[in-house]
Amino acid sequence: MMRQLGKQILTISKILAFCLYNRLFGLTRVQKSICKRLSLFVIAGMMAAILSPVPAMANSAKLVSDMVVDPLTGVALNGFDPVSYFTDEVPLRGSADFEIFWKGVPWYFASEANMEIFSKSPDVYAPVYGGHGAMSLARGFLSDGNPMIYKVLDKRLYLFYSFANREAFELNDKVARIDGIRNWQQLRDGQD
Repeated sequence: MMRQLGKQILTISKILAFCLYNRLFGLTRVQKSICKRLSLFVIAGMMAAILSPVPAMANSAKLVSDMVVDPLTGVALNGFDPVSYFTDEVPLRGSADFEIFWKGVPWYFASEANMEIFSKSPDVYAPVYGGHGAMSLARGFLSDGNPMIYKVLDKRLYLFYSFANREAFELNDKVARIDGIRNWQQLRDGQD
């Protein structure tokens, strides 16, 4: 929602800049009419924004999701089996036949056995930071982790936005993990 609002503000500001520029260097009668209506629209929008209960919405809306999910299916880890990161050489694609819900999100598994293992201790097998990129968080940014770019370290699953992020994490993983934990708590608690 905030991203969309930013795009709208940017578009309106571009149009207003066009109107201002052309006002200085001349407009046609139609362009003047459009700019006049747009200016009234922008003023009305600003008044509505000033008078609306923004603080109430900001407190009720959560800006950081606890779990990264596939944007099309809503499934955690893009449908990969979280247990398979620890038991197999490569992560296995899960199936809707072996599905459980944890933290309000569906998780798929390659087998019933993996589903049972996860259900007994999901915090052990779920990715750290809810699947957000570990190095991005260490640097103070929020990005979705890619389930195919990962590292299992000290029996925890870390996801990364890119291979370069994973390599940077590996250079000093202890500091990156400490910074990531601190930044993740600040983001989740809504602190600056």
